[in-house]
Amino acid sequence: MEVDFERRLYRQMRATCERYELLAAGDRIMVAISGGKDSHALLHLLQKLAARLPFKIDLVAVHLDQQQPGYDGSSLVAHLRSTGVPFEILSEDTYSVVKSTLEDNATYCSLCSRLRRGILYTAAERIGANKIALGHHRDDSIETFMLNLFYSGKLQAMPASYRTDDGRFQVIRPLIECGEKDIAAFAAKAAF
Repeated sequence: MEVDFERRLYRQMRATCERYELLAAGDRIMVAISGGKDSHALLHLLQKLAARLPFKIDLVAVHLDQQQPGYDGSSLVAHLRSTGVPFEILSEDTYSVVKSTLEDNATYCSLCSRLRRGILYTAAERIGANKIALGHHRDDSIETFMLNLFYSGKLQAMPASYRTDDGRFQVIRPLIECGEKDIAAFAAKAAF
């Protein structure tokens, strides 16, 4: 029996949105699109859910080209055009900043993440978004829990929703209860 991963993910995401009250009438949601399977699935499923909600929300997809050598975003742009969702491609050279700031053997993730977050928050404010949707899933949350436990001694995973430190935006993770294997299977079938 073939599993309908899209239907399963949709039901899980819808239940998460209801349980944590992630969506409300009048929301303008900036969907952060990395170009990977998770953010592709997130945008697709949010579009589907938005069409069925008893209230109106607006979605705007935003992709950040961090100017890494060899990156070609043309297929992502083509895909975003095909969705019908308004989108923006931001281009900021965070790659050179990270390379010039850290040692060659250092882990780039923390600095890169802070730079990316600042750029996305600025874009969210400019486009009038009150929420930012990220494609983190259950496996990401579990991995974060384990890293926090072993390296920081904290029992903390990724929340489904939180307010930014400055209070301007609510960051939501509609896929936080969805499994990565299901997302990967759906993305492969959908040929994102």
